Amino acid sequence: QVQLVESGGGLVQAGGSLRLSCAASGIIFSINAMGWFRQAPGKERELVAGISFGGITVVADSVKGRFTISRDNVKNTLYLQMNSLKPEDTAMYYCAATRGDYAPRLPLEYEYDYWGQGTQVTVSS
Repeated sequence: QVQLVESGGGLVQAGGSLRLSCAASGIIFSINAMGWFRQAPGKERELVAGISFGGITVVADSVKGRFTISRDNVKNTLYLQMNSLKPEDTAMYYCAATRGDYAPRLPLEYEYDYWGQGTQVTVSS
């Protein structure tokens, strides 16, 4: 099993920045791709960004140019640097990981095997 624990969320003014972290523990060698998802109240969960074990990334159009996903495979940690935050970025942010190798593409939401409990990001206007 793999456990994922997110941190770094909070309340920030529009235009500000936050850096989310996701620490993985357990059977780490089984982890392949990882990703960040978010879910706002009354909305479906959506992919924010994903990253393969080798560092190939995909970022949602809504956050492109503002958010950057990265991972440290030595520290077993996933990051999401969020800049120029907007009120519409307000959501619960979830870290996810998968055992599967879907290269050259990144996994779809239902293909992620492990999920964290989430960290709340609130952007005030």
